[in-house]
Amino acid sequence: MIVRILGEGQYDVSDTVVDALNSLDAQVESAIEAGDEESFRTALEALLAGVRERGTAHPADSLDESDLILPPGDATLEEVRELLGDEGLIPG
Repeated sequence: MIVRILGEGQYDVSDTVVDALNSLDAQVESAIEAGDEESFRTALEALLAGVRERGTAHPADSLDESDLILPPGDATLEEVRELLGDEGLIPG
């Protein structure tokens, strides 16, 4: 699966990693629902770090379409709230 972090690039992430990232995604979603800016910031950074650490950088010259698109680390709570689907940022 190819995951894009907006403004940063794409990462190749295995399905097992996506499963692990879902718990971090749930933390982002919970913080947004609670309107807790501090918890949101911590959870979003953990989610993005998980993609960076567990994924492999996708070639920058590749034109492959992303399977998932995540907001940048400096996105606001409101911006991410608008991106959330029924299943959070990461479906599954």
